[in-house]
Amino acid sequence: MTALLVRDLGQTDYLATWQAMQAFTLARQADTADELWLTSHTPVYTLGQAGLESHLLQRNAIPLVRTDRGGQITYHGPGQIIAYLMVDLPRRGYGVRELVNRMEQAVIMLLAGYGITGERRESAPGVYVDGRKIASLGLRVRHGRSYHGLALNTDMDLQPFSAINPCGYAGMAVTQLRDLADNVTIGTTQSQLAGLLVQNIGRSTT
Repeated sequence: MTALLVRDLGQTDYLATWQAMQAFTLARQADTADELWLTSHTPVYTLGQAGLESHLLQRNAIPLVRTDRGGQITYHGPGQIIAYLMVDLPRRGYGVRELVNRMEQAVIMLLAGYGITGERRESAPGVYVDGRKIASLGLRVRHGRSYHGLALNTDMDLQPFSAINPCGYAGMAVTQLRDLADNVTIGTTQSQLAGLLVQNIGRSTT
């Protein structure tokens, strides 16, 4: 199985990073290595390609960007770990639903390491703890190649979520790792998540 190249981008602007993902996906060849980009973003709301602006309940100073991933509206900001996955799915032998499953499993495994039980919801991709969303997922696939990825609430200001229906669900509560476990640091958590994603994305389908 081909390797997954990990890049730590630090804090980035959402729009610039989205454009870089598009350019990477457009330019990649049959032998281009899959990549995992780790980042956090300056504050921004993002709305999926079929998303409804009515899920932004209150306008504020945080910009809204309509993007080309699936899903509805979410918030990104400092203290949230973003993992973008540029994966050639046919080469790995599985489809987008399996990729989502493997992304969710990586988060569930990370939470388990802190003694926290993470759960999936069939109708709402992501990971939840006691009904509160801790990780959101959104992907775009072009010609079998994915981009976008997941956002894990780690040690951040959750207040901006109160201005939206997170992922399009009215009243959905959100949580973060810092409020559920002791000794949480961004650097350690990011490294743990990266390792689990590499492990899960690369494992055999048999």
